[in-house]
Amino acid sequence: MASRAPRSVLVSRRFYARPADALAVALLGRTLVRVLDDGTRLAGRIVETEAYLGTEDRAAHCFAGRRTPRKESMYARPGTAYVYFTYGMHHCFNVVCGRVGTPAAVLVRALEPVEGHEAMRRLRSARRAGSVPDTHLCSGPGRLCEAMGIDLKDDGVDLADPASRLFIVRGAGRLSADESVRNTARIGVAYAGDWADRALRWFIVGNPHVSRGGSREGSGGSGRRPLA
Repeated sequence: MASRAPRSVLVSRRFYARPADALAVALLGRTLVRVLDDGTRLAGRIVETEAYLGTEDRAAHCFAGRRTPRKESMYARPGTAYVYFTYGMHHCFNVVCGRVGTPAAVLVRALEPVEGHEAMRRLRSARRAGSVPDTHLCSGPGRLCEAMGIDLKDDGVDLADPASRLFIVRGAGRLSADESVRNTARIGVAYAGDWADRALRWFIVGNPHVSRGGSREGSGGSGRRPLA
């Protein structure tokens, strides 16, 4: 297995123990890392996130306290991965936050690949013909899970465990001096009433790896199911 990042750069559990909207902003610029079974290391800088605030959030899986085995990871301690399968074809990766027993999470919507590009490309290309350009490798929640080899086996993984093969590190830094962040409504939650218009999506402006393009603000989408 490839060597892990030094433990000192691993994001601590305390980092995750904050409200989802605060964590969604704090995650921008951090690096998500996956170590494959053969030791190959994949890494991407987080450039787009969405916050799902808990049982009062009509767009969240846990709205109104709905608790099922599929959603159990949302109730775990902060720093737990919540991964689910949707539309019969896509996985989505979320980071549980806040407090144990109080379900809230951040959906990681897009990454800027920084390590393991060719391995990501193979993982993405396995289901389609032709090579996948860098800007399409992780530009969307389903794409990034495919490129990073994330699926239901990762649901419940402790991202703060130094022995984990899926984790988040501080990276080279948060945001560069010429980067700015935009805050908009979430994508695909038009069914959620007044929650559909709440500005709970954040992305790095102009970054070509953001889903739907770096300058697209998103309008709440077309009534798809909850994303976290």
